[in-house]
Amino acid sequence: MSNNAPMRPRPLSPHLLIYKPIPSMVMSIVHRITGMVLYGGMGVVALWLLAMASSEDSADLFSELFGSIIGLVVLFLFSWVLFHHMLGGIRHLIWDFGYMLSREQSRKTSAALPVASLAVTVICWLIAWLLV
Repeated sequence: MSNNAPMRPRPLSPHLLIYKPIPSMVMSIVHRITGMVLYGGMGVVALWLLAMASSEDSADLFSELFGSIIGLVVLFLFSWVLFHHMLGGIRHLIWDFGYMLSREQSRKTSAALPVASLAVTVICWLIAWLLV
């Protein structure tokens, strides 16, 4: 089955950095990154639950860690990641039903997603601050 005919060069697929970034592409990449951060963060949540169940000393250690300024910033960013990923998932669910698929609507929802996720995060933190 050997063929001595010269082979045509195969088409090359351009790398991601070749394309001009568009808002929906950027939000897709951010959605994937937030999914990975959530996956890693669930390990920290599992460690926190183990610490709470194991001893008072380990529970106090986690309370001190997440009660510090750096810990609160990490918790704020993690909650933003959670809400951003959740709202991005809702956006994809809306697309699955066939709505908001035009380029203009995609651009608008891409611009609204970071703003909405930050707003929901701030509102949740304000509610938590007022309740504690």
